[in-house]
Amino acid sequence: MSELVTAAAYWEDRYAGTDRMWSGRVNPVLAQTAAGLPAGRALDLGCGEGGDAVWLAQQGWQVTGVDLSPTAVERGSTAAAGIGIAPDRLQLIAADLATWTTESAFDLVTASFLQSWPVPIPRAEILRRATGFVAPGGHLLVVAHAAAPSWAPREMVHGHTFPTPDDDLAALALDPHRWSVLVAQTRERPATGPDGEQGTLIDTVVLARRDR
Repeated sequence: MSELVTAAAYWEDRYAGTDRMWSGRVNPVLAQTAAGLPAGRALDLGCGEGGDAVWLAQQGWQVTGVDLSPTAVERGSTAAAGIGIAPDRLQLIAADLATWTTESAFDLVTASFLQSWPVPIPRAEILRRATGFVAPGGHLLVVAHAAAPSWAPREMVHGHTFPTPDDDLAALALDPHRWSVLVAQTRERPATGPDGEQGTLIDTVVLARRDR
């Protein structure tokens, strides 16, 4: 992959080249986490085609989602409109998280599988900036692939480094006087591969609360 290809161009090309990339279902870790929180304002970083963001809006959250790909954002907005979610309940924005920022504060900031390969993004910097978007008393949830899917050929991910919980905590650089780390672990879950094969996925999960 040429170093001249930007992450924005790479992901837009991938989304535009297929009718749909993802299932549209909510990330189960996010669903489990949000179920224990009162609905408020949520920010979904790397929202893709909007599966998580749309689900949060359905649960009563007021949601902002941000993704590199205009095609992905348009699909998410169309899906939301198709099930009657009002525009003031869900706003999806096409923007580069390497530079995007906001003055708003959110009760939940989530970044699910915010990983880009083979064209990298400044993930650590994005996650560190995300801590500033969390309102006092709010939560930050980071979920990442901790390993390749069990069915993936090794050559597909050769040379790729997957984050550990400690890696993501280091990236977040949370002030222990202002934050409580509630979860920092890896979790294994069953999954079905693209050709119907049964296998496993391993996720890195970090959940922190910004203390009031």
